[in-house]
Amino acid sequence: MGLYLIGDVQGCDDALARLLAKVAFSPSRDRAILLGDLVNRGPASAAVLRRLMALDGAATCLLGNHDLSLLAVAHGLHAPHGNDTMDSVLDAPDREAMLHWLRHQRMALHEHGLLMVHGGVLPQWDLARTLELAGEVEAVLRGASHVEFLAKMYGNEPAKWDDSLAGADRLRLIVNALTRLRFCTPEGEMRLKGSGGLDDAPPGTLAWFDVPGRRTAGVPIAFGHWSQLGLLLRDDVIALDTGCVWGGCLSALRYDPATGSREVVQVQCEQAQVPGD
Repeated sequence: MGLYLIGDVQGCDDALARLLAKVAFSPSRDRAILLGDLVNRGPASAAVLRRLMALDGAATCLLGNHDLSLLAVAHGLHAPHGNDTMDSVLDAPDREAMLHWLRHQRMALHEHGLLMVHGGVLPQWDLARTLELAGEVEAVLRGASHVEFLAKMYGNEPAKWDDSLAGADRLRLIVNALTRLRFCTPEGEMRLKGSGGLDDAPPGTLAWFDVPGRRTAGVPIAFGHWSQLGLLLRDDVIALDTGCVWGGCLSALRYDPATGSREVVQVQCEQAQVPGD
C-alpha cells in the first residue's frame, strides 16, 4: 500500500490528476490524505470534489479555511472574495451532494503516528486534546445546527485558548487554530493576520511549531495552508503547501509507516493567481 499526503489543491484538478497519475495511484491499493483547501482560487473546484468523492475510502480529506468558506458562501452567510472561484460548485446540479460530502470531512486526523491538520496546533494542546476539539467542530458541521455555526464562524477573536470557552467563541477559536494558524506568541495567542515566511513573524511571535514547550512536541505533524513557507521536512514537522494555485507545485509525500521513509513527489501547476490566504 502507498500512503500519500497531499498539500493544498485549491481547485487545480488538472494538477491533482497528473500527480495521482505520476505515482500510479490505485484506489484498490493506495491511500491519499489531503491536507485541506481542496477548493477555491483554482479553475476546477467541482472537478476536484467529484474526483475525491469517487475515490471513496481511498481518500481522506481535511477541511481548510477555503473549504469552510465555500460552505458559508453556499448558505448565503458570507460574501465571496473577488478572486474566489467557487461557482463551479455553487452552480452545479450536484451541488448539494458535494456540499454534504464536504461538511462530513475531518478537521484533524491521527494515523500511522502522524497528526494531520490544515493550519496548525496551539501550543497548549496535546495530541488527545487536539483530536477532541477537532471532533467538536466535526460534530457541529455534520449536525442540524451547521448553518448556525457557519454564520458565527468568522472573526479573529478570541485569540487565545481557555478551557472555559463555550459556544460560538470556542468553536471559532478551534477552527481558526486548525485552519488558519501560522504565528502565535510563546503563550499561544494567535496572530492570524501574519503572513510571509518564517522571517516575517509579527513582533513577539514565532511559527506555531517553533513555540518552546508546545505540548505536541515529538508528535510528527503534517499540515498545509502556508504556501509562503513552502516545503518543510523536519523530523516532527511536515509542511506540504507548495503554492500550486499560485504557480508553484502540487506536492505529495509518499510515506512508509513501517520504515518512516519519506519521498516527495511534485507536479508543476500553471495558475497565475496572486498569493494570499
